[in-house]
Amino acid sequence: MDLHTVTEVISPASPGQWRPGDAWLGGGTALFGEPRPHVSRLLDLTAAGWPPLTVHDDGVEIAATCTIAELAEGLRGHGIVRQCCHAFLASFKIWNVATVGGNLCAALPAGPMISLVAALDGTCVLIGPDSRERRVPAADFVTGEGTTVLRDGELLRAIHLSASMLSTRTAYRRGSLHRHGRSAVLLIGRADPAGGISLTVTAATRRPYVFRFPDPPSADEVEAALDTIPPDQYVDDVHGRPIWRRHLTRHYAAQIRTELAA
Repeated sequence: MDLHTVTEVISPASPGQWRPGDAWLGGGTALFGEPRPHVSRLLDLTAAGWPPLTVHDDGVEIAATCTIAELAEGLRGHGIVRQCCHAFLASFKIWNVATVGGNLCAALPAGPMISLVAALDGTCVLIGPDSRERRVPAADFVTGEGTTVLRDGELLRAIHLSASMLSTRTAYRRGSLHRHGRSAVLLIGRADPAGGISLTVTAATRRPYVFRFPDPPSADEVEAALDTIPPDQYVDDVHGRPIWRRHLTRHYAAQIRTELAA
Protein backbone atom coordinates (compact mmCIF):
# COMPACT_ATOMS: atom_id res chain seq x y z
CA MET A 1 0.00 0.00 0.00
CA ASP A 2 1.05 3.62 -0.41
CA LEU A 3 2.39 4.93 2.90
CA HIS A 4 3.23 8.27 1.35
CA THR A 5 4.23 9.86 4.67
CA VAL A 6 7.18 7.49 5.16
CA THR A 7 10.45 9.21 4.36
CA GLU A 8 13.00 6.73 5.75
CA VAL A 9 13.49 3.06 6.54
CA ILE A 10 16.05 2.04 9.17
CA SER A 11 17.36 -1.48 8.60
CA PRO A 12 18.29 -3.20 10.82
CA ALA A 13 16.73 -1.32 13.70
CA SER A 14 17.24 -1.48 17.46
CA PRO A 15 15.11 -0.32 20.43
CA GLY A 16 17.17 2.80 21.12
CA GLN A 17 16.49 4.22 17.65
CA TRP A 18 12.78 4.79 18.17
CA ARG A 19 11.33 8.30 18.05
CA PRO A 20 7.77 9.65 17.70
CA GLY A 21 6.39 8.93 14.23
CA ASP A 22 8.20 5.59 13.95
CA ALA A 23 6.61 2.19 13.40
CA TRP A 24 8.22 -1.19 13.93
CA LEU A 25 8.20 -3.24 10.73
CA GLY A 26 7.85 -7.01 10.74
CA GLY A 27 6.28 -8.73 7.76
CA GLY A 28 4.26 -5.63 6.95
CA THR A 29 1.08 -7.48 5.93
CA ALA A 30 -0.87 -5.64 8.65
CA LEU A 31 1.15 -2.44 8.73
CA PHE A 32 0.69 -1.85 4.99
CA GLY A 33 -2.97 -2.79 5.05
CA GLU A 34 -4.39 0.66 5.79
CA PRO A 35 -3.36 4.35 5.72
CA ARG A 36 -1.16 5.43 8.62
CA PRO A 37 -0.62 9.18 8.23
CA HIS A 38 1.18 9.45 11.56
CA VAL A 39 4.01 7.14 10.44
CA SER A 40 7.05 8.92 8.99
CA ARG A 41 9.74 6.29 9.48
CA LEU A 42 9.89 2.47 9.52
CA LEU A 43 12.21 0.52 11.82
CA ASP A 44 12.89 -2.83 10.19
CA LEU A 45 13.05 -5.73 12.65
CA THR A 46 13.29 -8.50 10.05
CA ALA A 47 16.94 -7.62 9.43
CA ALA A 48 17.83 -7.99 13.12
CA GLY A 49 18.72 -11.64 12.58
CA TRP A 50 16.64 -13.11 15.40
CA PRO A 51 16.36 -16.93 15.17
CA PRO A 52 12.73 -17.78 14.38
CA LEU A 53 12.52 -20.50 17.03
CA THR A 54 14.85 -21.17 19.94
CA VAL A 55 14.29 -24.37 21.89
CA HIS A 56 15.11 -24.39 25.60
CA ASP A 57 14.78 -27.09 28.23
CA ASP A 58 11.64 -25.43 29.55
CA GLY A 59 10.00 -24.62 26.22
CA VAL A 60 10.39 -22.66 23.03
CA GLU A 61 10.95 -18.99 22.30
CA ILE A 62 9.20 -17.68 19.19
CA ALA A 63 10.80 -14.55 17.79
CA ALA A 64 8.36 -11.77 16.93
CA THR A 65 9.81 -11.91 13.40
CA CYS A 66 9.13 -15.65 13.02
CA THR A 67 6.93 -16.12 9.97
CA ILE A 68 3.80 -18.24 10.00
CA ALA A 69 5.50 -20.71 7.65
CA GLU A 70 8.50 -21.03 9.98
CA LEU A 71 6.25 -21.58 12.98
CA ALA A 72 4.14 -24.21 11.22
CA GLU A 73 7.23 -26.08 10.09
CA GLY A 74 9.24 -25.72 13.30
CA LEU A 75 6.41 -26.87 15.57
CA ARG A 76 4.65 -29.16 13.11
CA GLY A 77 4.39 -31.91 15.73
CA HIS A 78 1.93 -29.82 17.74
CA GLY A 79 -1.53 -30.00 16.24
CA ILE A 80 -2.87 -26.83 17.84
CA VAL A 81 -0.03 -24.82 16.30
CA ARG A 82 -0.82 -25.98 12.79
CA GLN A 83 -4.55 -25.47 13.34
CA CYS A 84 -3.99 -21.85 14.32
CA CYS A 85 -1.59 -21.31 11.41
CA HIS A 86 -4.19 -22.66 8.99
CA ALA A 87 -6.81 -20.36 10.52
CA PHE A 88 -5.21 -17.58 8.45
CA LEU A 89 -6.68 -19.18 5.31
CA ALA A 90 -3.89 -17.32 3.56
CA SER A 91 -1.78 -17.93 0.48
CA PHE A 92 1.78 -19.24 0.69
CA LYS A 93 2.92 -15.66 0.04
CA ILE A 94 1.31 -14.46 3.27
CA TRP A 95 2.55 -17.50 5.18
CA ASN A 96 6.12 -16.67 4.19
CA VAL A 97 5.89 -12.96 5.02
CA ALA A 98 3.41 -12.45 7.86
CA THR A 99 4.98 -12.74 11.31
CA VAL A 100 3.78 -14.05 14.64
CA GLY A 101 4.62 -10.76 16.34
CA GLY A 102 2.89 -8.73 13.67
CA ASN A 103 -0.31 -10.71 14.13
CA LEU A 104 -0.26 -10.02 17.86
CA CYS A 105 0.59 -6.34 17.52
CA ALA A 106 -2.13 -5.74 14.91
CA ALA A 107 -4.52 -6.89 17.67
CA LEU A 108 -7.32 -7.84 15.31
CA PRO A 109 -9.96 -10.04 16.98
CA ALA A 110 -9.51 -12.74 14.33
CA GLY A 111 -5.73 -12.94 14.83
CA PRO A 112 -5.04 -16.70 15.24
CA MET A 113 -1.60 -16.17 16.79
CA ILE A 114 -3.36 -14.26 19.57
CA SER A 115 -5.60 -17.30 20.06
CA LEU A 116 -2.64 -19.68 20.12
CA VAL A 117 -0.37 -17.92 22.60
CA ALA A 118 -3.24 -16.93 24.91
CA ALA A 119 -4.58 -20.50 25.02
CA LEU A 120 -1.12 -21.93 25.79
CA ASP A 121 -0.40 -19.41 28.56
CA GLY A 122 2.45 -17.83 26.63
CA THR A 123 4.58 -14.98 27.90
CA CYS A 124 5.34 -11.92 25.75
CA VAL A 125 8.81 -10.43 26.04
CA LEU A 126 8.77 -6.67 25.45
CA ILE A 127 11.74 -4.32 25.07
CA GLY A 128 11.49 -0.58 25.61
CA PRO A 129 13.49 2.23 23.95
CA ASP A 130 15.86 2.16 26.95
CA SER A 131 16.46 -1.57 26.23
CA ARG A 132 14.72 -2.56 29.45
CA GLU A 133 12.77 -5.80 29.25
CA ARG A 134 9.39 -6.61 30.72
CA ARG A 135 7.19 -9.67 30.45
CA VAL A 136 3.41 -9.85 30.28
CA PRO A 137 1.07 -12.83 29.98
CA ALA A 138 0.09 -13.35 26.35
CA ALA A 139 -3.59 -13.41 27.37
CA ASP A 140 -3.21 -9.80 28.60
CA PHE A 141 -1.19 -8.47 25.65
CA VAL A 142 -4.21 -7.52 23.51
CA THR A 143 -6.51 -5.09 25.32
CA GLY A 144 -9.06 -4.40 22.56
CA GLU A 145 -9.54 -4.09 18.81
CA GLY A 146 -6.23 -2.69 17.57
CA THR A 147 -4.89 -1.96 21.07
CA THR A 148 -2.20 -3.66 23.14
CA VAL A 149 -0.17 -3.08 26.31
CA LEU A 150 2.77 -1.78 24.24
CA ARG A 151 4.04 1.60 25.37
CA ASP A 152 5.56 4.27 23.13
CA GLY A 153 8.73 2.92 21.58
CA GLU A 154 8.28 -0.57 23.00
CA LEU A 155 8.58 -3.59 20.74
CA LEU A 156 7.52 -7.21 21.00
CA ARG A 157 10.72 -9.25 20.97
CA ALA A 158 9.46 -12.80 21.49
CA ILE A 159 6.82 -15.10 22.90
CA HIS A 160 7.75 -17.95 25.23
CA LEU A 161 5.69 -21.13 25.31
CA SER A 162 6.47 -23.67 28.01
CA ALA A 163 7.13 -27.29 27.14
CA SER A 164 4.38 -28.42 29.51
CA MET A 165 1.76 -26.27 27.73
CA LEU A 166 2.83 -27.46 24.29
CA SER A 167 2.35 -31.06 25.38
CA THR A 168 -1.17 -30.64 26.79
CA ARG A 169 -4.29 -32.01 25.13
CA THR A 170 -6.30 -29.35 23.33
CA ALA A 171 -9.62 -28.97 21.54
CA TYR A 172 -10.10 -26.46 18.73
CA ARG A 173 -13.23 -24.94 17.21
CA ARG A 174 -13.44 -22.22 14.58
CA GLY A 175 -16.47 -20.68 12.92
CA SER A 176 -16.94 -18.32 9.99
CA LEU A 177 -19.79 -17.09 7.83
CA HIS A 178 -18.00 -18.49 4.78
CA ARG A 179 -15.85 -21.52 4.14
CA HIS A 180 -12.82 -19.36 3.40
CA GLY A 181 -13.90 -16.36 5.47
CA ARG A 182 -12.24 -14.60 8.37
CA SER A 183 -12.65 -16.26 11.78
CA ALA A 184 -15.78 -15.02 13.51
CA VAL A 185 -15.39 -17.34 16.51
CA LEU A 186 -12.28 -19.24 17.61
CA LEU A 187 -12.21 -21.24 20.82
CA ILE A 188 -9.43 -23.38 22.23
CA GLY A 189 -9.82 -25.67 25.22
CA ARG A 190 -6.89 -27.14 27.12
CA ALA A 191 -6.82 -30.05 29.55
CA ASP A 192 -4.33 -29.27 32.31
CA PRO A 193 -2.18 -32.02 33.83
CA ALA A 194 -3.67 -31.37 37.29
CA GLY A 195 -7.13 -32.22 35.97
CA GLY A 196 -8.51 -28.78 35.29
CA ILE A 197 -9.60 -27.22 32.03
CA SER A 198 -9.00 -23.80 30.48
CA LEU A 199 -11.16 -22.27 27.78
CA THR A 200 -9.97 -19.39 25.59
CA VAL A 201 -12.44 -17.31 23.60
CA THR A 202 -11.14 -15.20 20.72
CA ALA A 203 -12.27 -13.80 17.35
CA ALA A 204 -15.84 -13.42 18.65
CA THR A 205 -14.66 -10.87 21.21
CA ARG A 206 -12.63 -7.67 21.08
CA ARG A 207 -9.92 -9.19 23.26
CA PRO A 208 -9.12 -12.71 24.47
CA TYR A 209 -11.07 -14.15 27.38
CA VAL A 210 -9.49 -17.05 29.26
CA PHE A 211 -11.55 -19.08 31.72
CA ARG A 212 -9.84 -21.52 34.07
CA PHE A 213 -11.63 -24.35 35.86
CA PRO A 214 -9.63 -26.23 38.55
CA ASP A 215 -11.80 -29.29 37.95
CA PRO A 216 -13.70 -30.49 34.87
CA PRO A 217 -16.62 -28.03 34.74
CA SER A 218 -20.30 -28.79 34.36
CA ALA A 219 -22.28 -27.36 31.48
CA ASP A 220 -23.80 -24.79 33.84
CA GLU A 221 -20.36 -23.70 35.08
CA VAL A 222 -19.18 -23.09 31.52
CA GLU A 223 -22.34 -21.13 30.74
CA ALA A 224 -21.90 -19.04 33.89
CA ALA A 225 -18.31 -18.23 32.94
CA LEU A 226 -19.30 -17.15 29.44
CA ASP A 227 -22.03 -14.96 30.91
CA THR A 228 -19.30 -12.74 32.39
CA ILE A 229 -18.32 -11.53 28.91
CA PRO A 230 -20.00 -8.11 28.54
CA PRO A 231 -22.43 -7.99 25.60
CA ASP A 232 -20.59 -5.02 24.08
CA GLN A 233 -17.38 -7.06 23.90
CA TYR A 234 -18.75 -9.23 21.09
CA VAL A 235 -17.56 -7.98 17.70
CA ASP A 236 -20.13 -6.50 15.32
CA ASP A 237 -18.98 -6.32 11.70
CA VAL A 238 -19.55 -7.83 8.27
CA HIS A 239 -18.06 -11.13 9.46
CA GLY A 240 -20.81 -11.75 12.00
CA ARG A 241 -23.31 -10.11 14.32
CA PRO A 242 -22.83 -10.23 18.11
CA ILE A 243 -25.88 -12.40 18.80
CA TRP A 244 -24.64 -15.04 16.33
CA ARG A 245 -21.06 -14.92 17.65
CA ARG A 246 -22.38 -15.28 21.20
CA HIS A 247 -24.51 -18.27 20.24
CA LEU A 248 -21.67 -19.98 18.40
CA THR A 249 -19.29 -19.32 21.29
CA ARG A 250 -21.62 -21.20 23.63
CA HIS A 251 -22.17 -23.98 21.13
CA TYR A 252 -18.43 -24.55 20.63
CA ALA A 253 -17.70 -24.23 24.35
CA ALA A 254 -20.16 -27.04 25.06
CA GLN A 255 -18.49 -29.24 22.44
CA ILE A 256 -15.03 -28.51 23.85
CA ARG A 257 -16.14 -29.29 27.41
CA THR A 258 -17.50 -32.65 26.29
CA GLU A 259 -14.42 -33.47 24.20
CA LEU A 260 -11.92 -32.67 26.96
CA ALA A 261 -13.99 -34.44 29.62
CA ALA A 262 -13.75 -37.61 27.55
